[in-house]
This record gives sequence, C-alpha cells and structure tokens, in this order.
Amino acid sequence: MTTFLAVVLTALLSVTALLALARLYRGPSLVDRVIAADMLLATMVGAVGAEAAVNRHATTLPVLVVLSLLGFVGSVSLVRFAVREQQ
Repeated sequence: MTTFLAVVLTALLSVTALLALARLYRGPSLVDRVIAADMLLATMVGAVGAEAAVNRHATTLPVLVVLSLLGFVGSVSLVRFAVREQQ
C-alpha cells in the first residue's frame, strides 16, 4: 500500500511541476511567471515533505524550512519589483 501511495503521489507532483513549468515558460506577464515559480517551489516543498513522510525521517526539515523561506522572500521581492515597474 505504501508503494502504491508513493507512486500516485509522485505522479501527481510530477504533473503539477510540469504544469507549473509550462506556465513559467508561456506566462504572458511577470505576475504569471511569479505565480508559476511559487507553485513550482511549493511542489518541491511538497515532494520533499512527502519523501520525509514515506521514509519516516525528519532530517529534511531544514531543507523544507529553507525552501519555504526562499519561496516567501522570492515572491515578496518579485511582487515589490512588479509594483515598482507599474508606477
């Protein structure tokens, strides 16, 4: 059962990452690309968290914290840049 769950989770996260990459590539505006990058990073956090849950270890917790902070700081800074460009 655990193997089946891991395969389904991997498939779902892979599809999510591919869709985010497609939006990152095709996004007509900067905001679309920022949202896609944030979604891709959230997918990475989900994948690392799922790997930690399936293997039952907490050694990847610092990686999750760093990825989450990177996503937050990156999104805030790009939005500030986009607002400054519009003015």
